[in-house]
Amino acid sequence: MAVSNIRYGAGVTKEVGMDLQNMGAKNVCLMTDKNLSQLPPVKVVMDSLVKNGISFQVYDNVRVEPTDASFMDAIDFAKKGVFDAYVAVGGGSTMDTCKAANLYASSPKSEFLDYVNAPIGKGKPVSEPLKPLIAIPTTSGTGSETTGVAIFDYEHLKVKTGIASRAIKPTLGLVDPLHTLHMPGQVVANCGFDVLCHALESYTALPYHMRSPCPSNPISRPAYQGSNPISDIWSVQALRIVAKYLKRAVRNPDDLEARSNMHLASAFAGIGFGNAGVHLCHGMSYPISGLVKTYKAKDYNVDHPLVPHGLSVVLTSPAVFTFTAKMFPERHLETAEILEAPSSSSQHQTSFLVSCLSFFSCRLLLLLLLLLLQTI
Repeated sequence: MAVSNIRYGAGVTKEVGMDLQNMGAKNVCLMTDKNLSQLPPVKVVMDSLVKNGISFQVYDNVRVEPTDASFMDAIDFAKKGVFDAYVAVGGGSTMDTCKAANLYASSPKSEFLDYVNAPIGKGKPVSEPLKPLIAIPTTSGTGSETTGVAIFDYEHLKVKTGIASRAIKPTLGLVDPLHTLHMPGQVVANCGFDVLCHALESYTALPYHMRSPCPSNPISRPAYQGSNPISDIWSVQALRIVAKYLKRAVRNPDDLEARSNMHLASAFAGIGFGNAGVHLCHGMSYPISGLVKTYKAKDYNVDHPLVPHGLSVVLTSPAVFTFTAKMFPERHLETAEILEAPSSSSQHQTSFLVSCLSFFSCRLLLLLLLLLLQTI
């Protein structure tokens, strides 16, 4: 298992300056986007850095749903700054951009496609030591504060791809639920869909012992290893939280209990899928978001069209899990029950299995529609 150190609790962001001081950081890169740069989460971070005497520069040009071009812009900034530590304040786009900036600034002779996943890139293992990176998520979806994954649009081919390596995972994730109170309802819904699918896909992924061939060297072992006993614990618990709190978090922006739990579920699911991996929902989301270039999402204050990642993922989920259920019915039945599908003593009867999985798929679709309608 590979996972960042995680510190959770209301107000933990105020400790970031002390953490950097303890790391011996002298010149820090603070990455965020233009919207967040004007909001309390970034102000709290900056106040902590100033209070603890940490010198820093702000990069606020992160693109929501980043591209190879936006990654390169951040990488250039990082190379010129010669930073000895990084802080990412934002959603998955910011954290992923910061991971890439840290990677390529630490390996300045590498070409961009060297570390990008095959077959788009060369998928080379990362052997260079990276600088410390503290990730402070302000959304509850990607779980990027826990993972060694950085996703972007490769514009030349109109596809999403990414970099996956344990080496790029953050040194520390500060999961502060107070930041979630600034999220609009539609953003909460789309982020929640991402958590839902992270948990479901990682729990129903091909088991680790069925993957082959085994890499000849541990450094070549992929970050995504298939469902496994440790990831399973985190994925199932994330799913239970989603079932209980997602709708509440969307409906009421002041429901700190619901939004705090969804923030925690995002990290839990990140630990799960960051080691087990995801499958068809995420795989098919990439052409959706890569090819649809005119959709403007509600509640996203950006200057370009985009399909929010969580939305692109959940759209195919009913069809995906109806398809995959036949391969691993017991796990699908378990997740259906967590999502409050009807139970029966005749669970092993074919008729019940079909009806339960149909209910499961319909429930996912209804959840999607209800949450979307509630935020219109």
